Amino acid sequence: MVKVTYYLEVISSWCYWAEPMWAELKRRYEGKVEFGWKIAQMPAETYPVSKSQCEWFYRRSGSIVRSPFRLNSGWFESEIKTYVMPNLVAEAARDLGVTDDRARLAIANAAMREGKKVGRLEMAAAAVSEATGLDSAKLTERAQSREIANRCEVTTKEFHALQVTQRPTFLIENGIGDRAVFSGVVKIEPLATAIDALMADEAAYASWTAHFGAVPVR
Repeated sequence: MVKVTYYLEVISSWCYWAEPMWAELKRRYEGKVEFGWKIAQMPAETYPVSKSQCEWFYRRSGSIVRSPFRLNSGWFESEIKTYVMPNLVAEAARDLGVTDDRARLAIANAAMREGKKVGRLEMAAAAVSEATGLDSAKLTERAQSREIANRCEVTTKEFHALQVTQRPTFLIENGIGDRAVFSGVVKIEPLATAIDALMADEAAYASWTAHFGAVPVR
């Protein structure tokens, strides 16, 4: 089965704009493609340096995607240099049974639509708890574990190993070793075309094997 891995930063605006496309891909290929997401933590220098700069970025991205609304910069706090908490809480929620997109989307919406300061552990956990019913205390404890931090570090290294810099990044793979990487893309057409191509290639190999068997060993 073709597999699509979505590398993201929970409060990245471009990941936010990619979410409708991600949801449509999952709907369109339900039962045919395996979908999953992984954290790709942004380094400190890639976050806005001020609220006004954040708003400038939001005006740019919102205009490019023709959004009828502008994202909310109220989450930004100049004293926080790296927003690890939203990512850690989203990953912790997965450990506690929320394996779909609800937890991370709850944090993203709390930040970029409601302006809540999700860089703080308690605010990110509260957003997830309200959306999913998870116990906030358990979520907070799990988010602070070394295991969760290690997992986010590992998946971030995976992201960098793809030699890309933009979030969202989508890695598409099939069972015969074909791979396609789309970095910074938020439109469905190129990803759907690649998925179709990788599915067709895999099906062709399966047909060949059914007719002629596995590759000879000598």
